[in-house]
Amino acid sequence: MVKKNQTLGEFIIENQAEFPFSSGELSRLINSIRLAAKVVNHEVNKAGLVDITGAAGETNVQGEDQQKLDVYANEKFIQTLTNREIVCGIASEESEDFITISGQNNDHKNKYVVLMDPLDGSSNINVNVSVGTIFSIYRRISPIGTPVQMEDFLQPGNKQVAAGYIVYGTSTMLVYTTGHGVNGFTLNPALGSWYLSHPDMKFPEKGSIYSVNEGNYVHFPKGVKNYIKYCQEEKEDRPYTSRYIGSLVSDFHRNMIKGGIYFYPTTSHAPQGKLRLLYECNPMAFIAEQAGGKASNGFSRVMDVEPTELHQRVPFFCGNKEMVEKVEEFMAKNPE
Repeated sequence: MVKKNQTLGEFIIENQAEFPFSSGELSRLINSIRLAAKVVNHEVNKAGLVDITGAAGETNVQGEDQQKLDVYANEKFIQTLTNREIVCGIASEESEDFITISGQNNDHKNKYVVLMDPLDGSSNINVNVSVGTIFSIYRRISPIGTPVQMEDFLQPGNKQVAAGYIVYGTSTMLVYTTGHGVNGFTLNPALGSWYLSHPDMKFPEKGSIYSVNEGNYVHFPKGVKNYIKYCQEEKEDRPYTSRYIGSLVSDFHRNMIKGGIYFYPTTSHAPQGKLRLLYECNPMAFIAEQAGGKASNGFSRVMDVEPTELHQRVPFFCGNKEMVEKVEEFMAKNPE
């Protein structure tokens, strides 16, 4: 039974039986993520006071300029997960290849891999707009006792055992699912504890917000252009409200609470889409479905896409179920 205002630690213990292959490892893994999130949150909140803002002078594997906080968040999450010897491997949007973690006594006995976007929306750091962390957890498929393999990371989203995000905003929240609904916990900075503030989160049945970078309109496929025109029509319950922050975590979080759709389609400049399947789309899709929403690549379920590479990109439509199905209708009429 969900009890509002219980701590994240209490919630994990109370719901331990719901975790797949319940052994305590997944609970410890989520506890490690909450610890790393607190450390990163501390740095995000003092970003304007210390030399932690601005570009780090490097580019990541995506060819994007790394921000100093990108590097810091990546290091802290990897360090926390590695030191606690809970996972057998980590893949990060900021790193070209995955990291193998041998575990205690070099025995490779840990069972889970983590894929993460350590600081989503980092281009917003310098202008004091909300950023976030996204994580996805899978049970390894390579033999226990051997080093983790690429196949452990290239699993479709429907194999996830847990996924979540942390949004560093006016308050800091950790939202996650293990396949039994979605719950949100807010950090009390005075006590350093996470409290259940948003139990059993659900998308409203009707949505009225659409979130897309309309500056790319001219580069969108015809189906997407037609859907945007549909959103803007003065008819029935429309026009919808346009809201776009430029941080997937922030846009998704608002739309799950208020009712809306986020989408980043293919463009003539990015024919495969921009968002990463493994680090962004699959975890957010898992959360969306558990909250009564839907996630699609425009034509089919995102979590059924078979990954072929770590940094694979896909078009992404995610949010209120009815709104996602409507955009799929427009895409089906204009499959080119």
